[in-house]
Amino acid sequence: MLVDDSGLIVRLAQDARDLKAAQRLRYRVFVQELHADGPMVDHSAQLECDEFDDLFDHLLLIDRSRDPDQLEDVVGVYRLLPSDRIGAAGRFYSESEFDLSVLKASGRRLLELGRSCVHLDHRRGAAMVLLWNALADYVLERGIEVLFGAASFPGTDVGPLEQPLSWLHHSHLAPEGLRVAAHAAGRQRMDLLPPERIDARAAQAATPALIKAYLRLGGFVGDGAWIDRAFNTTDVCLVMDTAQMSARHREYYTRGRTEGAADSSGGAAG
Repeated sequence: MLVDDSGLIVRLAQDARDLKAAQRLRYRVFVQELHADGPMVDHSAQLECDEFDDLFDHLLLIDRSRDPDQLEDVVGVYRLLPSDRIGAAGRFYSESEFDLSVLKASGRRLLELGRSCVHLDHRRGAAMVLLWNALADYVLERGIEVLFGAASFPGTDVGPLEQPLSWLHHSHLAPEGLRVAAHAAGRQRMDLLPPERIDARAAQAATPALIKAYLRLGGFVGDGAWIDRAFNTTDVCLVMDTAQMSARHREYYTRGRTEGAADSSGGAAG
């Protein structure tokens, strides 16, 4: 468990109440803010749920000043699935969008990340610093070698996304050994512009902060995006070798603490 002076705590979900609080925050962000939907979304209870929730660990950012009885105390969530746990489901969550064969055949210890979101009131400052430090501890304690997961651009119209998608493809495409690929059924090519037509400044400004944070830590994107019409997002698959992460994350977070630079505004991951 990580605690900071502001009263924020990061820990894993411990019981059904914790999971419901995580699902309530996900409803606030994914359904109310991003207009997502899905077969297991409970609109009456305001819970964003799916069939994978019982398999995942749920890393929670908790604000102790908020009312736990109203499920309002969880203000940040990361959903984590180690590869040794996929037997019950038969697949990772993101396999419905991306071909993960290259990762699964690698023999390395994998961790799927998803459903990452932070409450609007905590999208600047300590919140993401704490979540990312706790994630790094989780990874190091379990010997995770490769992190991956879908990360989302809001909306399914790729026109406004041609700059960031093209920049990601040309500048941050994963090496072959880590290069997952979007399935054909919902695939959207990302090389929409040639390199000479990319405005790097505009592309980076249009890229969600969560994706940029992975890139700063040595992450890559897979080949092709996935149009998720039910969730109203355009998804890319982020992949990161933890040897890169372990070498860089301490410096990055130390800088974030002193500068207050951990900005997760607009960032969410499916």
